Amino acid sequence: MGMQELTAFQRDLLYVIADLDRPYGLGIKRELESYYGSDVNHGRLYPNLDELVEEDYLQKEALDDRTNAYRLTDAGRDLIDRRRDWEDDKLDGETSTASTEDGENIAATQ
Repeated sequence: MGMQELTAFQRDLLYVIADLDRPYGLGIKRELESYYGSDVNHGRLYPNLDELVEEDYLQKEALDDRTNAYRLTDAGRDLIDRRRDWEDDKLDGETSTASTEDGENIAATQ
């Protein structure tokens, strides 16, 4: 599975986990809620984390009886790196939006 086959939520999970010092379930949830500006349901979070573990993009480790920590595997890091390379390639021809006199938006290459 490649990055293009992940949901946007799963991609966000990978980026959040890559950024956090000690990514654990509740910390990941809080970070996503801060970004989204809305609640993240446990029923959405944990199944997606488990799927990323099954796909070998994350490794899950028990911190205690109730808390799991997550970290990127080499495959997960590679996935992010390839996505960033793709984004950088696409943004090389960065465009901006300008308006004509009648308010129509047009894209202009910078």
